[in-house]
Amino acid sequence: MLGPVILAASRSDKMRKLVSAAPVTKPVVNRFIPGETVDQVVPIVEETVGKGLELTLDVVGEDITTPEQATHARDAYLELIERLKDLGHGTKAEMSVKLSMFGQALEGGHELALANVRPVVEAAAAIGTTVTLDAEDHTTLDSMFAIHEELRKDFPQTGCVIQAYLFRTEADARRLAANGSRVRIVKGAYKEPAEVAYQDKSEIDKAYVRILKILMEGEGYPMIGSHDPRLIAIGQELARRAGRKLDEYEFQMLYGIRSEEHLRLAAEGHRMRVYTAYGTDWYGYFMRRLAEKPANLLFFVRSMITKN
Repeated sequence: MLGPVILAASRSDKMRKLVSAAPVTKPVVNRFIPGETVDQVVPIVEETVGKGLELTLDVVGEDITTPEQATHARDAYLELIERLKDLGHGTKAEMSVKLSMFGQALEGGHELALANVRPVVEAAAAIGTTVTLDAEDHTTLDSMFAIHEELRKDFPQTGCVIQAYLFRTEADARRLAANGSRVRIVKGAYKEPAEVAYQDKSEIDKAYVRILKILMEGEGYPMIGSHDPRLIAIGQELARRAGRKLDEYEFQMLYGIRSEEHLRLAAEGHRMRVYTAYGTDWYGYFMRRLAEKPANLLFFVRSMITKN
């Protein structure tokens, strides 16, 4: 399977240099990452909201090795919030953060990440929007959930992400669904060992449906992160069975993938949020997008062939 190979490449400095140097890379990356600066992403926010869609914005960059870099990541989000304040879109433009960017993997990382992310969550709340904590590899999740719980004491609208391929996630979903959290469910995009995660696609899909059912029947606000037409249809049916109104859950998809489906769901009255990443440190994010779906990799390879 190509997915694990690509995920391994996402951690390779040699592959990073090779892919970054390829002449075709930048045009292809632009399909998934529409800019490197706040100035470049603001028009995307306005265009997306103008189409009746919503966004969650992610400043990409995960390989943090110093506290100073973590502080810089915090400041990048605070700069973004200042620009969103001027736009005045409220929760139509929220943010997603990876705690690894805020220093989670450093010495004393749990406390450092909490200290860095709290001002971002506070600033987001002050302009009427919110933050979702992204899930990363399984070794980081206990820390992420603890930070999520701490933040929700003052900012209960703070969301988090759960990953269907992990064995632990059904138990996490039951806990989160019971306390009114905003929870995004995704399949999972990290290379995880068989001891902690399903490896077979069909098993992951089955787990996704089981977990989504828990969320729909719970008290929280489910956010369905998927491009899979079958899972989208199942999500609609589970919401109907649970008696949920259209504004009591939402769909989320990545910028640049199935854009026509974004518009279709919004036209049907669904809340449709586009996960939009920007920034200069795009490599890890880009490689995971290739790993998630063979069509993404084929798109990249085809572009390289036609450009050369």
